[in-house]
Amino acid sequence: MRIAVVGAGISGLVSAFRLRQTLGAAADLTVIEGRGRLGGVLRTGLVGGEPVDLGAEAFVGRRPEVPALLRELGIADQLVHPAGLRPLIWAAGHTHPLPERTLMGIPSGPDTVAGLVDAETVARIAGEPTRLLSWRPGADIDVYSLVADRFGAQTVARSVDPLLGGVYAGMASSIGLRAALPALATALDRGATSLTAAVSATLPPPSDAPVFGALRDGYGVLLRALAEQTAAHTVRDTAVEALSRVSGRWRVDPVGEFDAVVLATPAPVTARLLAGIAPVAARAAAGIELSSSALVVLELPKDTPLPPNSGVLVATGESLRAKAFTLSSRKWTHLAARDTAVVRVSFGRFGDDSALALPDDDLVAAATADLATVTGVPIVPLSAAVQRWPGGLAQYAPGHTERVAEIESDLKGFGDLAVTGAYLHGVGVPACVAAATTAAHHIATAATDTASPTGAP
Repeated sequence: MRIAVVGAGISGLVSAFRLRQTLGAAADLTVIEGRGRLGGVLRTGLVGGEPVDLGAEAFVGRRPEVPALLRELGIADQLVHPAGLRPLIWAAGHTHPLPERTLMGIPSGPDTVAGLVDAETVARIAGEPTRLLSWRPGADIDVYSLVADRFGAQTVARSVDPLLGGVYAGMASSIGLRAALPALATALDRGATSLTAAVSATLPPPSDAPVFGALRDGYGVLLRALAEQTAAHTVRDTAVEALSRVSGRWRVDPVGEFDAVVLATPAPVTARLLAGIAPVAARAAAGIELSSSALVVLELPKDTPLPPNSGVLVATGESLRAKAFTLSSRKWTHLAARDTAVVRVSFGRFGDDSALALPDDDLVAAATADLATVTGVPIVPLSAAVQRWPGGLAQYAPGHTERVAEIESDLKGFGDLAVTGAYLHGVGVPACVAAATTAAHHIATAATDTASPTGAP
């Protein structure tokens, strides 16, 4: 069976790896990538001669997918966890401790954000349980509309937006409640009498387990292991122009014909390729917008007096151009052992691409100046790396779950066609691994059924 996987990001590579695992050496796998490299928005580069991730650097450690995949690939020794330091929030020109006992920054009570927001907002949060909550089960609104109404706009700007900006490169006004915070939506559907009660019912129990994980030598190790063990034919620097049905097979222009196809492409590309095949799915995918971002990685002298925190998140409405700082040499013990310090400075939120228009030198200067402002110490980089991610992250807007349901329903009848990617069921690497595994299983099941007259594997 000849199978094409279109897109060589983490979703495409995991799909191909799972197909190889299931179908064995007899499967003829081709991975097609428009760029000249594998990995999509995951990329490991060299800063100061050492590997540093220039895209995502971490994954949610409490999900099982990535640790399990590392074990399967024989690289479990790459798994590392943070040092346990907490980040700060930059708001009103000062740093504040990141509030505890929140749900993506949504407080569980007034004491949670006392000191971060003003007294009027604290009083508003304290009185929220006494205010009538009007909620229609099954409804989906943007996170801003709900939280600003119940807890005040300042709570969103200083506590919620900084966290959502890190996950989606978006803002509370661009992210839908049901897709980003499904457990909270469920608590409201079940009749929570207030937002305070809904958040309290949704918070996970306290745990000492690491929240995040990473790879010691960067995601490049994972990407290489997937490519090597999949042993697929890889076509690079080739954008797929069209997908069409020809005599019971799929023509993937300009590469050739295949028995089955996995589309591991961004939502707009998926929409274009499905337009003449599954128009309902295509329209739904076209409705998913993307956000762009940029990253500056600064290499600093090891004795730079950075604060003893994992990073600094920036509230909306501040004068800084950066949206977040990861003090990587504080956050990760394996980076702390290096001869120089590493800091990642992130730019860009949905609807604001101004930072991406800056030349590299200006972007590095902005990162350096903003870091000096939030740390209060002189910043003198030894070197810097700039990475831009145009259209790098899908925005899970209100109605996102319905769009995904339409995509999957419209494609249900195609046993030889599957879609996967960060625009479906989560933007994080674990969610991408899970979705890619599902897509590969769909194709493999159809292939096995086709090969067996009885339908039995």
